[in-house]
Amino acid sequence: MATPTRQPSVEQSKVEPGELPRYRSDPEGTHPPLDFAGYRSTGLRHPSEPLILLPQRLTEVTGPVLGPGRLGPLDHDLTRQHAEEPIGQRIIVHGTLRDGDGRPVPDSLVEIWQANAGGRYRHKVDNWPTPLDPNFTGVGRALTDAQGQYRFVTIKPGAYPWGNHDNAWRPAHIHFSVFGQAFTQRLVTQMYFPDDPLFAHDPIFNSVPDAAARQRMVSRFDLDNTVEQWALGFRFDIVLRGRDATPFEEPHA
Repeated sequence: MATPTRQPSVEQSKVEPGELPRYRSDPEGTHPPLDFAGYRSTGLRHPSEPLILLPQRLTEVTGPVLGPGRLGPLDHDLTRQHAEEPIGQRIIVHGTLRDGDGRPVPDSLVEIWQANAGGRYRHKVDNWPTPLDPNFTGVGRALTDAQGQYRFVTIKPGAYPWGNHDNAWRPAHIHFSVFGQAFTQRLVTQMYFPDDPLFAHDPIFNSVPDAAARQRMVSRFDLDNTVEQWALGFRFDIVLRGRDATPFEEPHA
């Protein structure tokens, strides 16, 4: 995600000319398997052959440019992208993006997408009977600042049924996509809300083997960033690798 100069943990001795450096692996159990029995559709789409590493060379990491010119003035505020405000509980979601050594990662593109307050996405295949909100598209993006911090204003998404198993409901969540300096350096995860009663019943959340790693996908209520009579605050810090890494490459619905 970050440029090699920010990463002292790279295995420099194994790097060939023109090739990106390799990084130490995250602890076992941090990330979900490609095929997870509880999440039925992974059986249809996970690779059937061993993965082949394709080294990313200079042409893959020099574009497209993901800088500030790609962002609109309201991309970070999902409550002001339409003529009126969306329905639902207004929230502020913020945090810091850090590398495996705990250092902030500046100038990285963070994207989010989510369901509306009723648990429905603005997508042609989402047709479960809860209303669409004409004032909520459910997508946003922001760049981390010099301290690696990002901030979004949005509404709390609702839970929704998804047909994976009997009486299956997804916990409220926000999808996060984090880029480095190029499109190929993309990681995807989900942010959940504290004390959700659906955690124990959700195979996507529980596809992360390590219980401590699962909790790193759960945001924290943040009273200091709650704005009186306006919005609740939630903090969600993202760690790219190492023993405190956020689970990535999670299958998502």
